[in-house]
Amino acid sequence: MSLSQIGFLVPLNRNLEEDTSTPKLPISTGANVIGRNSISVSDKRLSRKHLTLIASGNGSVDAVVEGTNPVVVASGNQRKKLRTGEKAVITNDDIIELIPGHYFFKYVTVAGEKCEKKGNSMDAQNMESNEVSLSRKRMRQVSEDEAFARKLQAEMENDVLVQERSLVTGKSGYSQASTASIPSSHMNSEAIRHFSIPKDNLPLTYRLLRVKDLPAWANTSSVSIRDVIQGDVLIAVLSNYMVDIDWLLSSCPTLTKIPHVLVIHGEGDGTLDHMKKNKPPNWILHKPPLPISFGTHHSKAMLLVYPRGVRIIVHTANLIYVDWNNKSQGLWMQDFPWKVQKELSKGCAFENDLIDYLSVLKWPEFTANLPALGSFNINSSFFKKFDYSNAVVRLIASVPGYHTGSNLKKWGHMKLRSVLQECIFDKEFQKSPLAYQFSSLGSLDEKWMTELASSMSSGSCDDKTPLGLGKPLIIWPTVEDVRCSLEGYAAGNAIPSPQKNVEKEFLKKYWAKWKATHTGRCRAMPHIKTYTRYNGQNLAWFLLTSANLSKAAWGALQKNNSQLMIRSYELGVLFLPSPINRGQGFSCTDNGSPSKNKCGLSKDTKSQRTKLVTLTWEGNRSSDSSSEVIPLPVPYELPPKQYSSEDVPWSWDRRYYKKDVCGQVWPRHVQLYSSPDS
Repeated sequence: MSLSQIGFLVPLNRNLEEDTSTPKLPISTGANVIGRNSISVSDKRLSRKHLTLIASGNGSVDAVVEGTNPVVVASGNQRKKLRTGEKAVITNDDIIELIPGHYFFKYVTVAGEKCEKKGNSMDAQNMESNEVSLSRKRMRQVSEDEAFARKLQAEMENDVLVQERSLVTGKSGYSQASTASIPSSHMNSEAIRHFSIPKDNLPLTYRLLRVKDLPAWANTSSVSIRDVIQGDVLIAVLSNYMVDIDWLLSSCPTLTKIPHVLVIHGEGDGTLDHMKKNKPPNWILHKPPLPISFGTHHSKAMLLVYPRGVRIIVHTANLIYVDWNNKSQGLWMQDFPWKVQKELSKGCAFENDLIDYLSVLKWPEFTANLPALGSFNINSSFFKKFDYSNAVVRLIASVPGYHTGSNLKKWGHMKLRSVLQECIFDKEFQKSPLAYQFSSLGSLDEKWMTELASSMSSGSCDDKTPLGLGKPLIIWPTVEDVRCSLEGYAAGNAIPSPQKNVEKEFLKKYWAKWKATHTGRCRAMPHIKTYTRYNGQNLAWFLLTSANLSKAAWGALQKNNSQLMIRSYELGVLFLPSPINRGQGFSCTDNGSPSKNKCGLSKDTKSQRTKLVTLTWEGNRSSDSSSEVIPLPVPYELPPKQYSSEDVPWSWDRRYYKKDVCGQVWPRHVQLYSSPDS
């Protein structure tokens, strides 16, 4: 059920006049958390969860102090100081001081704001006319693509029930609406509306994260953190770069009930101190070693151990509010059963890659007593106890170091190269283009771009001829995309690339637009990172990863190509055309019996292979019995449209004076993100 907005916190200066340089904070029915992240300040006196405002539909609000420092509420001539745990009721025009004498906000209800506007106007009709004019201007700020999607949504409103009733299931089990009476342009404009995945096929694809302010159709089959961390979890390993422990615990209460939680992070000293003070006592925090300067722990993954098996999750979101609510993000997961005793020594490529990666993290080993299973030392070798033979993706990881010899092709872009070299692709992908899409751009040069393209162009056709070098395009938001996004310029905090990296002359030929009409995400700025080789809507392969476009993430060859230098930890999953696997439907959270099938070909589909396509693919699923169509929710349009002469790539250290959809200019005073790859 959607929450309704009932008011705002209006920022004030010391003279108690509205501070127009800071955006208003919307207040909706239910709990609203106010803290230093939500108002974009770094003052550590403000907790990340400093004050909770619990709003009711009539406009009244209960204020509860959550932080360690007091909050002042001024109502009329009364000024009351509230300490941790204390409450007060606030009403229209009450003033809140988040720190006594600092950070003033006036609470204004929606009704109160309207009355104030009318009361201050000598001509209410003129004011209303001005508001309409302003509204129209802001509407024009929205991207042309998103406006087109809304238009089509309205046109299709009467068709929705017909479409839902006429769903037909293709061979793969993905729901696809009958298109007999619907123009293909309509189908493609909201293609994600028809993206429905049966549980057994979830590992074959990935899903986008839910975005709070999008229409329901755009969040079809999307997931939230609670959809992922659920059930009787015995051990949780959470790997990430940024961790907001206050948000994490409030957004996913299940974590507080898990007996053993290991958080592998990349946070700095200030946030780490806060995490140590506020973490549950059974949590272990670990920052992996970073032997080379300017490296980060950037991998985003979860390993959840259940009585029935383990859930492996690879995704692109930091463990912070904005990443799980406002951004375009992606997530893949698959469950695997415990090995039976006679197969404990058996492995597979997925297991080898996983254990190799986990062993480099060097987390402090701990002991866990798992009911009905026994006592275990939880280290990298513990994860050999699960049967990964039904894995449907390959892991592509990066770890810091100078990699030579047998390790040269174990990590980074050389790992991707070695995996692709083993694969056979359809002839249509010879010389086909590449797409690089990410959220932070390192300091690059032509030589390294050719090096990376060589790895991403690896692979052969059936006749053993190489696919050949593909021409890459870089999908990157323009300044106008960021300005008109759901968050306005604030979204640029999560696209942290400076002018010196973005505005290199040689990059101009690579720039392509972020256009995501078919997934409803034109205005949800990308934090997702994806790389793919494609021909139209057909995909040779597709990589969902934490790795941005940088030498730090992918590695750079040195010493006559005999050494690969990588600075950071990264992790991704590679989707490939592969033999049909009928055993990937095992679930750790369902009570049914685990699948007995092993990876490989089923008897009745000996020659069947998966065929990877985008959501806007318009082929016939039943025309080719040798392949099973697997749609991937690629959030952006393929082929990408290159920049026009008027498009300017976003860089976060430039000044932008044209106001955004929130009425703000750029830069703002405080950045919420630090760049992992600059």
